[in-house]
Amino acid sequence: MEKRRVLLKLSGEALAGAQKTGFDLPTVQMVARQVKNAVDDGVCVGIVIGGGNFWRGRTGNEIDRTKSDQIGMLATVMNAIYVSEVFRTEGMQTQVFTPFACGNMTALFSKDAATQCWQEGKVVFFAGGTGHPYFSTDTGVALRAIEMEADVILLAKAVDGVYDSDPRVNPEAKKYDTVTIQEVIDKKLAVVDLTASIMCMENKMPMAVFSLLEENGISNAMKGIINGTIVTV
Repeated sequence: MEKRRVLLKLSGEALAGAQKTGFDLPTVQMVARQVKNAVDDGVCVGIVIGGGNFWRGRTGNEIDRTKSDQIGMLATVMNAIYVSEVFRTEGMQTQVFTPFACGNMTALFSKDAATQCWQEGKVVFFAGGTGHPYFSTDTGVALRAIEMEADVILLAKAVDGVYDSDPRVNPEAKKYDTVTIQEVIDKKLAVVDLTASIMCMENKMPMAVFSLLEENGISNAMKGIINGTIVTV
């Protein structure tokens, strides 16, 4: 039987915990233990982590956009290396791939190499985004999910699903149990950015949004139990 393939997207800020920068070890360990449950069940897990706990470079024009995005890509590499090491202390094997050379710190991404790692039971980290400026880690996770023929993209966020408006601002915001990717695009719902949304629509890549802080939320999502919002294609 073909193993389930899942791409998990984590925000850098979420891994930073209350301090909003750097890493909160208990949070990363919580993620690792839940992912290990899925790996032990035979799920092929790929992970993309944002870089917002180190760098959010699109808030000003103080430096060139391309250089700003390159700093962001390197932030995601630091995150992947750290989180992968925590995963190893929890008993998993890991491999970090990047779309550009990082000396001996990561491996250069190829679909064949990543597939081989999955066959060996490793958790695969896709760091460095797409390797190009003007593309977010949302686009990076969509691209890798499509390339790796994943079954679903799981988005572990600070909110517990997709709403028709920002629930942090509007207490009357309505949460969707399911929503189509076309609705996400038409209504500009904040799931992933527009480029990633269109890629998922064109390549029929479903997504699920849930709270990172939900107890066993990642473990449940890996099994297809979503207490947030399912984005259909």
